[in-house]
Amino acid sequence: MNITLIGMAGAGKSFIGQELAKILNYGFIDMDELIERKFNLKLQEMVDHFGEQRFLRIEEQAVLDLGYFDRCVISPGGSIIYSVKAMEYLKKNSMVIFLDVSFKSITQRIHNESTRGIIGLKNRKLKELYQERRPLYQKYAEITIIQPDDMDQDAVINKILQKVSHCP
Repeated sequence: MNITLIGMAGAGKSFIGQELAKILNYGFIDMDELIERKFNLKLQEMVDHFGEQRFLRIEEQAVLDLGYFDRCVISPGGSIIYSVKAMEYLKKNSMVIFLDVSFKSITQRIHNESTRGIIGLKNRKLKELYQERRPLYQKYAEITIIQPDDMDQDAVINKILQKVSHCP
């Protein structure tokens, strides 16, 4: 079994994914890091250089190029839900878990909004992206982990472990 964590930037996909992988003795794949290493550029530099549409295609292809993987936790970028192909691939090869975090928590966690490489911020506010993406995360998720503002990341990990242990 594999696990894919989806959600907004700031939802904790990378940190929670790394910790979850350690606990389960799984590999960890951070798609943003993988893309940055491949192009030797930061995400925001890629968005600035290539544009948002080309970046979305790069992100999609990076997921499709993963090939076979087993016993991994995957943390894709928050915009991966714009790719039907990538999401179908992830759903076919992993259990997709949506880390559902309030907008208030997202704004408290993201301190580098303008340099973070968040797709869509050029023409819209973060709140608009949050409202647009949330239904897409819900659409693709097999499990949703709702994180109250006061929930710490250990509690989130424990919730995931409980939900995953009940799945075949």
